[in-house]
This record gives sequence, structure tokens and C-alpha cells, in this order.
Amino acid sequence: MTLKKLVLIGMLGAMHLAFPFVTQAQVNGSFDRGSFISKKDTLPYRILFPQHLDPKKKYPLIFVLHGAGERGNDNDAQIKYGPKLFLNDTIRQNYPAIVIFPQCPKDSYWSNVKIDTAGGKRIFNFIEGGDPTRAMSALIGLVNQFLAKPYVDKKQVYIGGLSMGGMGTLEILRRKPNVFAAAFAICGGDNTNNVKAYAKKTPLWIFHGAKDSVVPFTHSEVVVAALQQAGAEPKFTVYPNDDHNSWDDAFAEPGLMPWLFSHKK
Repeated sequence: MTLKKLVLIGMLGAMHLAFPFVTQAQVNGSFDRGSFISKKDTLPYRILFPQHLDPKKKYPLIFVLHGAGERGNDNDAQIKYGPKLFLNDTIRQNYPAIVIFPQCPKDSYWSNVKIDTAGGKRIFNFIEGGDPTRAMSALIGLVNQFLAKPYVDKKQVYIGGLSMGGMGTLEILRRKPNVFAAAFAICGGDNTNNVKAYAKKTPLWIFHGAKDSVVPFTHSEVVVAALQQAGAEPKFTVYPNDDHNSWDDAFAEPGLMPWLFSHKK
């Protein structure tokens, strides 16, 4: 698929959801706090439950991974981007789900990537294979913990993320290839040699801004090409005028939630 065609896809996706005005205070009040603790590692998370939670029912589960700028341990920064989509009344009514925003520690990273900043720009060197980072190990533990909950529908577990979180999304698909029914990665990337492990396991929707000055558009482009070469059919949306904050347009895509929930394991 050519860049010209991909740009056209981005333009056709310009009819976005009309979000209600939601303040950060409302976001903070709607997302409960929790922590996953394993040995010396603690992974804070914020969790949103369905409006009318019935403990006897099973609900879809969505994990959303934040970017590098929201790392820490305050259990607040990670809900800077994305929560308003899940607080949309129509979304909550049509797609009742449990939504979790974990927070990566400041001294770790979701994915195995070496970042070189010597030349003034970030150069991302994605690692082939390798052991998971401390943050990824804790995230896997958190996922496993919720998979054991009686109110979670194991056939509808989803994950997505932006920037570092987009990278982490692709990595956890490789490490947990049989868990996620669908996933989305916004301005992320991966080593193309890792792609075969999840290419035919999980439907993917990849987003990127063509003018991204932080994580180059080519990082998503080569992943999509590798997925296609491995026999997958990923969705790929490019926003021709977006810089790094393509998550604003991605989270506003009217088809994102219907597409996500259309997939079951």
C-alpha cells in the first residue's frame, strides 16, 4: 500500500467523535486507583468499571498504555490522554467494559528499545527478542491477575497504547500472543523480526502522523509491511498533518471502538 493511499485513508477518517466536555476532575473521579505488587515491583493503575456493574456478568477488558512523558508513580499522569473516549456516554452504553490505565515507572520502559539521543534526535533501536523490562514484566503480571477475575470475559481482552505505549502494545502481543482479541498502536514501532510472532494472532489497527518529529512515521510503516508479508491484514491510518500527537485523532476515530469490539478470541 502506497503512502498516497495511506494518507487518503487518514483523510477519510476525519469524521471524529464529538466528545462531551469532560474535565480532568471528572476523569480522576471516574477512574478508581489500584496497584499491582510483585516482589519489589509496583505498578500503579487507574481502572474504570462499567456504569452498571453486575458482578455476575463477564465484561470485556481493555488495557491502555501511556507514553514516556507520563511515567512515574503518582497514579495520575497516565490518564492524561485517552480517558475521555471511554467516558463518552454513548461509548459506555454501547460498549460496557473494564478499562485499565497502568503507569510505567520513571526508570523503566514498556518495550525493549534502546534510545540514542547523542545526535540531538531520538533514534529508536528496537530489540529482537530479549527479556522483558521490569515494567513489561509487571504489566504481564497485571494482565494475568485480571484474566483470573470471574467478571472478565477472556474472549474480549484488548490492548492499545500511544508512543512508548504503542511500542509496548506490539511487544506484549508477542509475549502474550493468545490473550488479546484485538489491539491498536498509535505512533509506536517494533523490530520487524518480532512481527511474525503476533502477525496472525491479533488483529491490529496502527495509527501514525506523517509529520511525527519524535517517533518517525517509518517505524509504523515497516511494521505494517512486515505484518502484510507475514500474511496479516492490519488497518493502517496515517494522518497527513499530524506530528507526534496523532493520538488525539486516533482516539476520536468513530470506528475505533466498534472495530475493537467486533473481534473475539
